[in-house]
Amino acid sequence: MPRPALSRRARLGGAVAAALVAGSTLFAAGQATAEHSVPRTDKEIPNVTLVEDKIKAYYGDTVAADGEHYASPTSNYARQVRGIEAKARTYLAGALAKKGETGGKAGKGGNAKPAIVLDMDDTTLLTYNYELKVGFNFTPKSQDEYLEHTDMAPVFGMNDLVNWAHSKGAEVFFVTGRKEAQRDWSVRNLKNVGYDVPLDRAHVFLKDKDHPADYLPCGTTCSTIGFKSGTRKHIESLGYRIVANFGDQYSDLAGGAAQRTFKLPNPMYYLP
Repeated sequence: MPRPALSRRARLGGAVAAALVAGSTLFAAGQATAEHSVPRTDKEIPNVTLVEDKIKAYYGDTVAADGEHYASPTSNYARQVRGIEAKARTYLAGALAKKGETGGKAGKGGNAKPAIVLDMDDTTLLTYNYELKVGFNFTPKSQDEYLEHTDMAPVFGMNDLVNWAHSKGAEVFFVTGRKEAQRDWSVRNLKNVGYDVPLDRAHVFLKDKDHPADYLPCGTTCSTIGFKSGTRKHIESLGYRIVANFGDQYSDLAGGAAQRTFKLPNPMYYLP
């Protein structure tokens, strides 16, 4: 998903916030000043370098011979993701076995077809290599250059989960804040890393700020929540019931139009 070009420290804002939340118990015991929206001293702010080191450790940072950084399949990140996927698979096994349920606009057969909706970056495709390559300093230009020539690895196990859900009768839709100009690169990447599902324009929705879809009431001013929830509502209007919505940001999941949501971990950045 595209992100505003932020400073290195701002790009780690999500990780800093996560560190503050994780330490809330300690702060409550005598360091409640960490609750201040404007820190009063440096002691209320996690050190950015130390936060980066923790992020690398969490992802099991592995450096290849060519100097590229990759997440490890045995990392705590990978373990956490697989735990979420296991819960999702159990839920989907039941949800997809239910016949004749309504939800959304009924299709030709009189019943809405089950569907799942997924974000791309850090939900189905892992940005870790890109983030390390740019030093957690996202820019639209660096993202374009990376996506044009490089395939991101799949988020551990998500391609298997998506393909399994599709084989059980779920229609699969991708709804991403990536810009429309990145469509070909994004579809190529999904295909190359094993997402064996339809990836045409009817199944992959990217954000087009210059020519927004007619079904989006927010038009050119759509926030992430407005764009994604509006697109999910459009999918429902086509005769689908969205049994599960997957995202790594809470803004991927807000706005309804899904029976259940699954939040994937991402301490590298935050998108409102």
